[in-house]
Amino acid sequence: MEILIPLAFFAMIAAIVLIPVYLRERTKQSAHQLIAQALEKGQPLDTALIDRLTQTTAPKPQQQNSARKTLGNGIILLALALGFGVAGVLDGDFDPIAGEVGGMVVAALILGVLGTAFIVLAIVDYNSKKNVA
Repeated sequence: MEILIPLAFFAMIAAIVLIPVYLRERTKQSAHQLIAQALEKGQPLDTALIDRLTQTTAPKPQQQNSARKTLGNGIILLALALGFGVAGVLDGDFDPIAGEVGGMVVAALILGVLGTAFIVLAIVDYNSKKNVA
């Protein structure tokens, strides 16, 4: 019975990854079937329509705001780190005298490092875009 929890967790992750891939492939197959049916009936096909139907990826959004989005993600992660850290200290997970650190404080440290990395990435991205333009 104890094995069901990890299996359910990994099944959920697999479903999150595999279901969009399956749906995308099904959409591409239906587009190819539509093109094949049109060709069988002898209908003329516009090349722009064929390109749009067989396009494998969605058009990429403008990369102009990527530094701003990355900065926003970093700020959110730092706010979460602050919240987890305060909750861990108030819960008694952190004892600097004994050198004990609980799970909430560890989560705060991980989120804080990720948030800092996102902010540094946003600064580098902003500076590189400014130098190019």
